[in-house]
Amino acid sequence: MLSLERLGVLECSVASEGAAEFGITYADARPRLVASLPTRSPVLGTFEGEPSTSGGRTLLVGPTSARNAAALRAALPWLAPRTLGNRTSAGLGDRLGLATPGHVRAVRATGSGVAPVFAQQSVREMERTARTPQEVLDDATWGIFSEGWRDGHGADADHLKTAADVDASVAAGYTFFTFDPGGHVDDRAESLDGPSLRSAFEELPWEDLADRPQDMRTRYLEDRFEAEGHEVRFDERSLARAAVKYGRAVAHAAGLYRHLEDSARGRDFEVEVSVDETEIPTTHAQHVFIARELRRIGVRWVSLAPRYVGRFEKGVDYIGDVPAFEADLAVHAAIARTVVPGEPYKLSLHSGSDKFSIYPAFARQTQGLAHLKTAGTSYLEALRTISSLDADLFREIYAFARKRYEGDRASYHVSAQLDCAVAPDEVGDTDLPQILEQFDAREILHVTFGSVLKQADFRERILGLLRENPERYAAYLESHFARHLQPFGRRGPA
Repeated sequence: MLSLERLGVLECSVASEGAAEFGITYADARPRLVASLPTRSPVLGTFEGEPSTSGGRTLLVGPTSARNAAALRAALPWLAPRTLGNRTSAGLGDRLGLATPGHVRAVRATGSGVAPVFAQQSVREMERTARTPQEVLDDATWGIFSEGWRDGHGADADHLKTAADVDASVAAGYTFFTFDPGGHVDDRAESLDGPSLRSAFEELPWEDLADRPQDMRTRYLEDRFEAEGHEVRFDERSLARAAVKYGRAVAHAAGLYRHLEDSARGRDFEVEVSVDETEIPTTHAQHVFIARELRRIGVRWVSLAPRYVGRFEKGVDYIGDVPAFEADLAVHAAIARTVVPGEPYKLSLHSGSDKFSIYPAFARQTQGLAHLKTAGTSYLEALRTISSLDADLFREIYAFARKRYEGDRASYHVSAQLDCAVAPDEVGDTDLPQILEQFDAREILHVTFGSVLKQADFRERILGLLRENPERYAAYLESHFARHLQPFGRRGPA
């Protein structure tokens, strides 16, 4: 180990596999891979960097590149993402590629038993941050490696809508695939009159659903569905509403699933189906319909994200009646445990960051069959770090975000108003972090991340400051995410 120690390798990153040793060192705020291997090792040729040879061993110092990340995952199998099954889990999104060390520390600090998904970013977020699926996965790899996390983790290709999205994520090495058929959910079904509803029902893509109208009616109208004391029944109208609202979404998800099966070529994977980004909540009957129809046409999934009651806005707490949410959730959770006999699945909480008021209810009712999904809150903690280190930069970012908000909010469910948000010059330097605690300002900063990061000057200054102060950023992340994870405790089933 002397060859690594003299290069200032982080002790927690040091890992051995056979005769090979690996670690991370920092120079000029940039991480570098250090590898010590037998000179004749065939593994050596899979890495890139500057080699020096002595006594039959080669010491290589190289970049944290895609090639070295792939070689490291091959050399250290615990670095590769894997499927997590029905364990309680949490996706810890990272829009900057620097948050994983803080995420790892939060998971360790809580000792919660929550299985982490460190690599997670939606297609929409990748487009706005100019990142690729491979870059997201590789950035997580380096963070996991630097912290020495060896207890397993997943990688979520989030909000996939097309076969091309699936292929890019499979090629990068993801293990968890979140299908988002939200564009095929028809909320009009809730308000159609009788004749219009019947007509829309008859016009569903029955071939894609491998079904016929009368067969569907027979399955649902002549049966009742019991879920741990909760009974769900269908009549002609509720069945038609469920089918019209979600039928095309089910067919689209099934198409993505079949494509994933072909693309993965026998590799292990798991799927989540998400219908949360719609205006109208998913009823219990509609949940039953989605699950029964997906399973009937051959889809297997590990988690499902319905649209719950209340409002799930970005970066802020739940907006709604918490007891009413829990009462409604209790039935959804019972359905998830029972509606597909012998195949319970997790309920997923999307836009789940900072929903502190409902975490206890969610953990309680799901009984461990839960997946928490967060994303932009790590970016907000990056801005908190900046506010404590460079007041001028934070003010510039906030002023720019205010100008971009009205345009950027279009693709998000948010209600912040510019007139209600504190102005940049109304707060002193020492109180700047408090801007991130104000509802309107927090949402404004949250949804404008893409516009901010597309500005080369902002991007370089943000990343530079965070790289120069990694411990400050990690500390903020650890504290913030510990609050997310603690309520879920050790509830996850083996």
